[in-house]
Amino acid sequence: MGTGIAQAALSSGYGVIVIAHSENGIGVARKRIESGFEKAIASKAITAEQRDKYLKNLQISVDYKTLENSELVIEAVSEVRKVKESVLKRIEAHVGNNTVIATNTSSIPISILSNSLSVKGRFIGMHFFNPVPVMRVVEVINGNTTSQETIERSKRFAISMDKTPVAVNDSPGFIANRLLMLFINEAATALDEGVSTKEGIDTIVKLGLHHPMGPFELADFIGIDVCNDIMLEIYKDKRDVRFKPSRTIAKLVREGKLGRKSMEGFYKY
Repeated sequence: MGTGIAQAALSSGYGVIVIAHSENGIGVARKRIESGFEKAIASKAITAEQRDKYLKNLQISVDYKTLENSELVIEAVSEVRKVKESVLKRIEAHVGNNTVIATNTSSIPISILSNSLSVKGRFIGMHFFNPVPVMRVVEVINGNTTSQETIERSKRFAISMDKTPVAVNDSPGFIANRLLMLFINEAATALDEGVSTKEGIDTIVKLGLHHPMGPFELADFIGIDVCNDIMLEIYKDKRDVRFKPSRTIAKLVREGKLGRKSMEGFYKY
């Protein structure tokens, strides 16, 4: 998600700084961004000359001090509260008072994450969708202390990236993942109950509901561990058993079968 957001911002003419988690991560991040641009060239969305121009505006570092002159910083680390809170604190310590700090969380309430910051009015949620360079919508989530100026600046930024910002009030899972995780979990529960095979369920959803991917293909694409974390976050808040991960999802996470990124999830790759 982080490198996808970076690619989309670069393509919109912004200078971008990516903070990697380690020195090894610098090379990984650059390779992912370059790979994303190669796909755009292959689809004739951009030219090689444009790619070279965009990459000149990219800086990758492990030093948070490089963020000091940034107008907006988007946190896009793993969907774990403690990890996000730690990163947000480090960001705030190195940026100016007028910098908008956004989180790309897909489920954790903004008002909870804002507790890790001193200046809460400039904190907001900007939930991009994967793959970021292709998907056109952004959930703009205001916490109970987010200022109107921060909301407007975040919307303008999304629009400048050719995205459609949709205002969402703070709630676990927001809109997209509140609906999507319920959908994926119900499909997995139907699988647990032997209602049909995973192939059968995916086929019905694709051909009957006109979805581009079935729920199990999509879970593998997102990452089953990510789906599991989002479900647990919503379940923790709502205590609605429909969001409690199904037996199969919990089992796959325990076994490290997380989808495409581990070469096996509901399917093998």
